[in-house]
Amino acid sequence: MKKILALVSLLTLAAACATQPAGNKDATTSANSNANKSAEMKTMAGPSEADIIAKEKAAWDAFKKKDADAFGKLLAADYIEVTDRGVTDKAAAIAGMKDFDLSDVSYSDWKTITIDKDAAIVYYNATIKGTEKGTAVPSGPYHEMSVYVNRNGEWLAVFYQETAQSNMPPPPPPKEAPKANPSGSPGQPGPDATANEKMVWDAFKSRNFDAFASYLANDFIEVEEGGVFDKQASVKSAQSFDFSKIDLSGWKVVKVNDNASIVTYVLTMPGAPKEFHSSVWANRNGKWAALFHQGTTEQSGSAADKK
Repeated sequence: MKKILALVSLLTLAAACATQPAGNKDATTSANSNANKSAEMKTMAGPSEADIIAKEKAAWDAFKKKDADAFGKLLAADYIEVTDRGVTDKAAAIAGMKDFDLSDVSYSDWKTITIDKDAAIVYYNATIKGTEKGTAVPSGPYHEMSVYVNRNGEWLAVFYQETAQSNMPPPPPPKEAPKANPSGSPGQPGPDATANEKMVWDAFKSRNFDAFASYLANDFIEVEEGGVFDKQASVKSAQSFDFSKIDLSGWKVVKVNDNASIVTYVLTMPGAPKEFHSSVWANRNGKWAALFHQGTTEQSGSAADKK
């Protein structure tokens, strides 16, 4: 599937190839960053990585077998998924099995992020073999992610997003990056994920990158078509782009539990394809922060609604 690389993924990939910015007070040394992550993780006790991976594989197996009952039992009632066709709910996800014949799927690079003792994120890569209505679909690879939550003692998927990987090279660096404007105090994120996400984009537009960095958890991960990136790469990438012409719409929120919510929305800008973006916001030790972000470019006519 040849897709136009999402604008944020291009920027992030370019940043990943660049040196890390010196003096960025949020881009701490590796030792300090690891220490902060360890301190955060000591306060949480979530599901084992093996258990979450097993749940995710079970969802793929049920889809492959076209077992709507088994598949549905693995999804929360308020489950939504994001693919390059847009945002769909649980009923649409189950209905998508009838036209899709999945013959094989292979996985790699499994990783998890604990949200709290009752919620976790799993992300990984998948390559598939299959057809939709008799036509072969691109094999990928794809970046996959799901959020699982413990509801009444049962671990269920509440959110899923898929992004096709791209082999496009990073863009050349700009001749002159816009100047940053670090002035102004950042807002305080809270349980309203939409308001939090809008604060992030306000920071982009005002070029307050210190504020942007303050909104991200130490173990923050960004997934785009160009790859998987950590907090420092995401902060670095934002500094070389003009966000003034970006428009955001179609806001939807899934509440994971009292400590986390997922917001998904549509990003558009002149001359570029539509993009679907999502962020996971979580309360860690009384402070709300973004844990995960993923972007997917719209591709009409693709066969990506397949779990």
